[in-house]
Amino acid sequence: MTAISITWIALPFLVGFSIYLLPKLSRYLALGVSLVSLSYGMAQLLRSSPLTLQLLDNFGVTLTIDSLSGFFILTNALVTLAVILYCWHSGRSAFFFTQIILLHGSVNSAFICADFISLYVALEVIGIAAFLMITYPRSDRSIWVGLRYLFVSNTAMLFYLIGAALVYQSNHSFAFSGLGQAPTEATALIFLGLLTKGGIFVSGLWLPLTHSESDTPVSAMLSGIAVKAGVFPLVRCALLIEEIDPLVRLFGVGAALLGVGYTVLEQDTKRMLAFSTVSQLGFVLAAPEVAGFYALTHGLVKSALFLIAGNLPSRNLKTLRHQPIATPIWFALAVASFSISGFPLLSGFGAKVLTMKNLLPWQVVAMNIAALGTAISFAKFIFLPHESQPEQTAKPGFWTAVLVLLAGLFAANGVYYEAYSLTNIVKPLITIVLGWLAYGLIFRRSLIQLPRMLEEFEHLIGVMSLVLVALFWMVLA
Repeated sequence: MTAISITWIALPFLVGFSIYLLPKLSRYLALGVSLVSLSYGMAQLLRSSPLTLQLLDNFGVTLTIDSLSGFFILTNALVTLAVILYCWHSGRSAFFFTQIILLHGSVNSAFICADFISLYVALEVIGIAAFLMITYPRSDRSIWVGLRYLFVSNTAMLFYLIGAALVYQSNHSFAFSGLGQAPTEATALIFLGLLTKGGIFVSGLWLPLTHSESDTPVSAMLSGIAVKAGVFPLVRCALLIEEIDPLVRLFGVGAALLGVGYTVLEQDTKRMLAFSTVSQLGFVLAAPEVAGFYALTHGLVKSALFLIAGNLPSRNLKTLRHQPIATPIWFALAVASFSISGFPLLSGFGAKVLTMKNLLPWQVVAMNIAALGTAISFAKFIFLPHESQPEQTAKPGFWTAVLVLLAGLFAANGVYYEAYSLTNIVKPLITIVLGWLAYGLIFRRSLIQLPRMLEEFEHLIGVMSLVLVALFWMVLA
């Protein structure tokens, strides 16, 4: 299994750099890599024991592949597969498919790292590949958004690298487990880097503009998998170190409430989905023991929603309420919205039930409010008018990609089939109905717009500094 794992790790990078030699085969090579990852991720979910690869004995540089990694790897594979299929007939160059595969490979690497220095390398490669994908259209707007992302990302990773050096200074090892014996400064700096990279709480306010202004397939990749490279290490550290667990859960609750607060009031479809990503990543962190299943569900549904949003006649929800969309596209939109709201028969239901069962008592009220806010937010999509409009057609490759993701939502429903008890079914249904009522009676007519001041470029680093101060205080406490 060790040889297979090493081959799987290296394959995306070998193929990615070989695409230029065979540009006509770029789509097929990219597709092959995603299918290999799909098989590997499913195999890890079935393994009974983790696989550990020791790279450097004296520095704690280690790779760990277990069921938690398997969920994240499977998410990466399915989202990448769907994006490749979506772009199949788009005429994108070999350069674009190269970046997809390099991003895919570096995200996979982040999902198996068990030390801070390997993770640093993976996160930096992710940042470069994401930047090149964001700026692929070469418009002034895309270049500005990409540079903004790169600047924030690099600043966050500078803080992270200093924290990693402090961990090594304390333990003579870069292993995640060394964070428990590291000084306060190391924990605060590493957390700031990962919270920013993962788009968590106020450190992630770079995310809405970046994800909403990128091309549709790039938005799907960023929200579906790229941000999870920053979330995964936080989950892993919470499971390894008892003292870290409350801190991770606290930021999970904060992200869930902050994100959903913006999502409920947002009238731009792509910005709404981007803020929802902030909120849903909070659900992933709120219960680290079951984070893998929620990450899988969120990756599938959010990628599907971004692909669908890119095929709507308008980004403005006010316009969409008076301009019926094609019934087949609305049906796909409704299925994805039902899943993220926690409706039975879709994996979002099992993921939410399992997450709620693993919350600590102090988290319960806040996370139920976040779940209600999610139902309110996606009622905006479910109650859009629709009708048969043959002239309104989706882009080539759209249906193949969306069907892969929606099929994944139905199939993943079996991961936690124990969720199907009367009590577990009734509670989410009540939450959804209350959300629909709140939307129809209050939020449908709401004209409130939350200020974007904290999203402005000049404030992003300042917010990171404030979060760093708060982290110092929380770790000391």
